[in-house]
Amino acid sequence: MKNVLTGTALLAFLFTAHAQQVMTPEMLMQVGKLSSVGISKDGKSVIYAVKTYNIAEDKSTKKFYSVPVAGGSAVEVKSVEDLVPNDRISKDGKHSISSNDIKVKKIYGKDYYPNLQKSDVMIYDNLNYRHWDTWEDGEFGHVFLNTLSGKKVTDSLDLMPNEPYDCPQKPYGGDEDFIWNPNGKEILYVTKKKYGKDYALSTNTDIFSYEIEGKKTTNLTSGMEGYDMKPAFSPSGTLAWLSMKTDGYEADKNDIFVMNGSSRINLTKDWDGTVNDYKWSLDGKKIYFTAAVDGVVQLLEVNYPATVKETAVVKQITKGDYDIHNLVGQAGNELIVERTDMNHAPEICTLDPANGVLKQITHVNDELYKSIVLPKVEKRFVTATDGQKMLVWVILPPGFDATKKYPTLLYCQGGPQSPLTQFYSYRWNFQLMASKGYIVVAPNRRGMPGHGVKWNEQISRDYGGQNMKDYLISIDEISKEPYVDKDRRGCVGASYGGYSVYFLAGIHEKRFKTFIAHDGIFDWRSMYGTTEEMWFVNTDLGGPYWDKDNVSAQKSYNEFNPVNFVKKWDTPILIIQGGKDYRVPIEQGLGAFQAAQLQGIKSKMLYFPNENHWVLKDQDALVWQYEFYNWLGETLK
Repeated sequence: MKNVLTGTALLAFLFTAHAQQVMTPEMLMQVGKLSSVGISKDGKSVIYAVKTYNIAEDKSTKKFYSVPVAGGSAVEVKSVEDLVPNDRISKDGKHSISSNDIKVKKIYGKDYYPNLQKSDVMIYDNLNYRHWDTWEDGEFGHVFLNTLSGKKVTDSLDLMPNEPYDCPQKPYGGDEDFIWNPNGKEILYVTKKKYGKDYALSTNTDIFSYEIEGKKTTNLTSGMEGYDMKPAFSPSGTLAWLSMKTDGYEADKNDIFVMNGSSRINLTKDWDGTVNDYKWSLDGKKIYFTAAVDGVVQLLEVNYPATVKETAVVKQITKGDYDIHNLVGQAGNELIVERTDMNHAPEICTLDPANGVLKQITHVNDELYKSIVLPKVEKRFVTATDGQKMLVWVILPPGFDATKKYPTLLYCQGGPQSPLTQFYSYRWNFQLMASKGYIVVAPNRRGMPGHGVKWNEQISRDYGGQNMKDYLISIDEISKEPYVDKDRRGCVGASYGGYSVYFLAGIHEKRFKTFIAHDGIFDWRSMYGTTEEMWFVNTDLGGPYWDKDNVSAQKSYNEFNPVNFVKKWDTPILIIQGGKDYRVPIEQGLGAFQAAQLQGIKSKMLYFPNENHWVLKDQDALVWQYEFYNWLGETLK
């Protein structure tokens, strides 16, 4: 009996120990990364892919699956080509559309001097000589109309001959940038017909229509000066697209437009928000869309007025502390979407638009999450220094004990005008931070969408102003809780969040014991001279640093420039920099590290020579995690 009891006790102990696991960097690397492919041709199944990573073999595997819309077991499929509709092929099956890179401009020495084929030089006489993580090589993505004989291409026609313009748009564009008109007679494509300096200064993309029979190209969004993108037709043939009003303002309010005859109608002009993504309903009477709303991403709808007497009305469908994203499509009366929150990676769900009810139909990571203790996510509200209420996410460690004191991290979001919602990051993962024993304080500071257009726009040309006060009041208010260890507080962030870290390092007045900045802006003058998308710095800073009469710009370069406050740095700092980050170039991280080192401040730099603004390679990402938590362990003792 004693042996039986001992064995039972051991099993109970092992079960408890297993159940009491918390998220680790290794576990995070092995989370199945789901991506939706589409709805099957018969409308009864959802096809999706799952990418998994094996640390020991340093190998990623991608498999495809099919799961019934009604719910049930997923089955692996070897090929998806014949399972989902091919929107690249015309309705009559005679043509297809594709995009290929075409050499248009001379760039290399050998382009100019054919007898010097071994020369290693690039020659530029205009701006936009590099973009995001790639140097301009003279090749541009062009749309091609292909003639088919069965599945074989017999002829291809370049719709953009000799034009130095890209479709899809770089670096984010995809198949949504060139589509068929359901009538099979037209191709629509998105491009920015600007080159060089003009391209670097402008966000003015347009949607063009190419008539196959007449070989005529028409600009459908002529006179609309900001981003025009993501065209999509309703089942009855009505065109919709997303549009921003202001040229050069990449974070402008994003609205849904429709083309009614020759008229353009803005369906969301009176709604106080900005659209992420959208899909037409199957009956063509409404458009479903996602948008940040009060710190989460929700599903909304807007009706398409059938007559001039009707008014477009926006209605929110879902409510809850989760994000809805990737509108895969509609199957019958249900929408197919992906859902995520700070504790769970994306899974596919059906969504009933009549009542907002979600039903999870994929279960890629259920077993993993069942085996670990999850952090607690709380929604708090803090009164900012100007009297406005501000949402602050607070993530508490698994097994949180309010009688204990915990080290605490202020998380600074990037963007700067990107939402801080219930996203699930595979690097800036709040679940992992909390599982390592840290309380995370994540404010929806000024500049974030989801709290009205005015709140979203406030940050432009005020980078070191109200939003920095938002950060400090957030950490101060949450630090009033007895379980926050005021002697062990850190501040972390990337991109604009990295800029925030550098700026706060000079004004924090001993609040923080450590800092971590990833690809952050350290010196606005250097940034203006080396970044590539000039529309961003012109809009958000107010213009170039040499414009001494521009009050707004001079305030940005002087009062809001971290390099000007570096003499006040007195706190350990970890600096992370990607070598192929041309948005926030390497000089930013090097300058910050050198300033810290020469002032005798404890500092370390992680340099990833082949990473861009993110860390995308698996083992690089694991090193990132190890160094991130090693640094916190060293400096928040």
